[in-house]
Amino acid sequence: MHLDELNALDEASAARALLACCGSTGWAREMAASRPFHGPETMAHTSDRVWASLARSDWLEAFAAHPKIGARTASAWASAEQAGSAGASEEVRQRLAAGNRAYEARFGYIFIVCATGRSAGDMLAILERRLTNDPDEELRIAAEEQCKITRLRLAKLLT
Repeated sequence: MHLDELNALDEASAARALLACCGSTGWAREMAASRPFHGPETMAHTSDRVWASLARSDWLEAFAAHPKIGARTASAWASAEQAGSAGASEEVRQRLAAGNRAYEARFGYIFIVCATGRSAGDMLAILERRLTNDPDEELRIAAEEQCKITRLRLAKLLT
């Protein structure tokens, strides 16, 4: 999709297209209402501003739209983003699965990390380190990771 095509969509269609970039319906609606975007950077900055303005429930909705790190998914974007976990050893896959369960039990939502360019070992180390965070700090970190993922997906949407 080209930026001019996104800008030309009706608001509901634009929100549906943007939902592929971030699973928060509030974010998608706000982004659709913020059009027209004058360029990809304007769109990215608007995304950051909208994301920062959202409530915790909106963030959690976006997190829930992701597959768990190391899990199989039908989403081409998520599969490509997590490509580093594809060749992981059985031990690393098991530790990722256990870490995902521990993370979700501790924080109440799935582990979110911008996985693009990271190996399974890298993601495992990040997961294990972040398990020690206090809940408020971890929510902030997860939200920052979601923001990075969203920016990458906005660029993919426009190519």
